[in-house]
Amino acid sequence: MPAHPSAPSIAVFGLGIIGSRVADLLVAAGHKVGTWSRSPRPRPDFQSDPAALAERSHVLLCFLKDVPAVRETLAAIRPHLSPTKIFVNHATIDLETTQLLEKECQAAGCGFLNAPFTGSKMAAQNGRLVYYAGGKTSTLEQLRPILEASAQQIIPMESAAHATIIKLTTNLISACTVQALAESLRLSQAHGISADTLLAAIQGNACGSVLAGMKIPSMAAEDYDPHFSLSNMLKDSRYAIDLAARAGLNTPALRCVSDQMAALNDQGLGEFDFSILNSQFSSDQPQ
Repeated sequence: MPAHPSAPSIAVFGLGIIGSRVADLLVAAGHKVGTWSRSPRPRPDFQSDPAALAERSHVLLCFLKDVPAVRETLAAIRPHLSPTKIFVNHATIDLETTQLLEKECQAAGCGFLNAPFTGSKMAAQNGRLVYYAGGKTSTLEQLRPILEASAQQIIPMESAAHATIIKLTTNLISACTVQALAESLRLSQAHGISADTLLAAIQGNACGSVLAGMKIPSMAAEDYDPHFSLSNMLKDSRYAIDLAARAGLNTPALRCVSDQMAALNDQGLGEFDFSILNSQFSSDQPQ
C-alpha cells in the first residue's frame, strides 16, 4: 500500500513483542515508518542512530521496555524535540519519568501524549490494543489515525499522569490474578481435578475473566511462550509499589507477588511469560 501523501513520518523506538508488531501494522496501513531499538533488528526500515531517526521524523512513538531505556533514549533524541514534532510514550514507566517526559516536551515546544496500553502479543499483532491516552485533546485527535492502526479502543485520560497510574493499577490486578490462578490450578490438579474442569468452573463464576481463559490452558500445558514477560511484569509491579508509597498506601498482595516474580527472575526465567508464576509450585521448571 502506498504511503499516505500527507501523513507524517513515524519513528518507532523499541522493537520488542509489541513495538515490532505495531510498526508492522503502521507499515501495512501505509504510513512512512522508521524503526530503532537498542538491539539491531533485520528490518528494512531499521535505523542505527536514534537521534538521526528522531531528527527526520514527525511523530516519535516510544515502545521501550523500562525507565532506564526511556531516559537513555530521551537523552539521545532531546536535541531534536521541537514544535513540529509529537512524542508519544507507550512504555509502562513510573510516575516520575512520565512527569519528566511531559516537562521536557513542554520545554522544547514538542507535542506530548502519554498512551500506555493493555494487550499482549496477539492483541498487538491483530490491532487490538487498548490505549490509555493522557494529554491534550487536540494532540490525541491529531494522532488518532496513527493509534487506530493498532488499537481496538482508545480511552482518553484526564492527564498524562492518570494514564500511567491506570496502566500500573490494572497491571497490579493482572499480576495478582495470575498468582491466584496458578495457585488454584495446582491445588485442583493435586486433588485430581483437571484444568478443563477448573476453567469451566471459573468461567461460570463471578471471578471468570479473559485472563483466566488465556492463562489456565497455557499454565496447564506448561507453555510459557512470552506474551507479556515476567521481567516486564516485575518492573511494573515495582513501579506500582512506588506509586503506592507516594500515596502512603500499603499493597501487601502486590508485594507478595512481586517477591515471587523477583525470585523467578533471579533464576533466569525473566523472559518467559509472567504466567511462569505457576512454575513456583513445581520442581520441574522450564530450561
